Amino acid sequence: MEFKKFIHKKPYLIAGPCSAESENQLLTIAKAVEGTADVFRAGIWKPRTKPNSFEGVGKDALTWLKTIQKETTLKVATEVATAKHVELCLESGIDMLWIGARTTVNPFYVQEIAEALRGVDIPVFVKNPIHPELGLWLGAFERLEKVGVKQLAAIHRGFYSYEKVAFRNDPKWEIPIKLRKEIRDLPIICDPSHISGKSALVEDIAQTAMDINLDGLMIETHYNPSLALSDAEQQVTPVELNSIMSNLVLRDTKLRDEEFKCQLLNFRNQIDNFDTKIIELLNNRKEVVEHIANFKNENRLTIFQIDRWFEILNTRKENANLLGVDEQMVEEIFALIHKYSILTQTKIMRK
Repeated sequence: MEFKKFIHKKPYLIAGPCSAESENQLLTIAKAVEGTADVFRAGIWKPRTKPNSFEGVGKDALTWLKTIQKETTLKVATEVATAKHVELCLESGIDMLWIGARTTVNPFYVQEIAEALRGVDIPVFVKNPIHPELGLWLGAFERLEKVGVKQLAAIHRGFYSYEKVAFRNDPKWEIPIKLRKEIRDLPIICDPSHISGKSALVEDIAQTAMDINLDGLMIETHYNPSLALSDAEQQVTPVELNSIMSNLVLRDTKLRDEEFKCQLLNFRNQIDNFDTKIIELLNNRKEVVEHIANFKNENRLTIFQIDRWFEILNTRKENANLLGVDEQMVEEIFALIHKYSILTQTKIMRK
């Protein structure tokens, strides 16, 4: 995929309220973030879970965004979910658009938006789908690229989780890393507001995004978050935004000092050796699993033994705790190992 670069600084900052509520609200916030932010954001069509929630002002707010363009140096951006939204934004001269997580999940919606953008040279950001399905995210970029949209960027806003997590949306940092592997030159912006769900956690998420070398941030900002008509808990004030950006530690992606390079290489060699041993141990374990499969087959035993699975889970987590290793990580690793043990046994017993 070929892209036209439009992000020329790091961190690139998109800031503004979750929702456009009034022209005065937008202008007050825009003037407060001008000089810190590169782009002003405001949602004017809000896809809400329940119909009685605030669903945005709608197209009337487009004129408010035009006021921001005239009275500040900021670019303006808003979310589009339908082809009609795209048409209205293009008619109003909105600088940038983004496709939300609830829209990315549906290829039909993305295709309709792509068709409305055919031949239009405008930056488009695509948020990850609600669930961690990389294929849907990649597919959205492919659909847009096929109609000629060249100024593309991703927004990582985290993923819905059925499990209890510390954040509103599970960041699953490995997903944007995989996206970068698939589309190497694609800019990736992090949305710490939607990941955290709480303004107090925004700064930590923003720092993590910088630490894994993402390109920028989208931070929801309101002059009085407690009065916001949507997502009040996750919005920060302009003063807090300024503090977050000032406190960010930006790290080098490359080591220029030869001595440090040698030290890092030594650490990496140690990691490589450990990884080789882990793979060898997994192979040894697989061989034992194959013997178990034959034994179960001969004795007409079921493949999945729930008591044994709970025993594995509990003892491995206890061992992890004794060694100071993260229990959640160990649980996830052994769940994956157990999954492939079941698959291995199934293949053998079906022969």
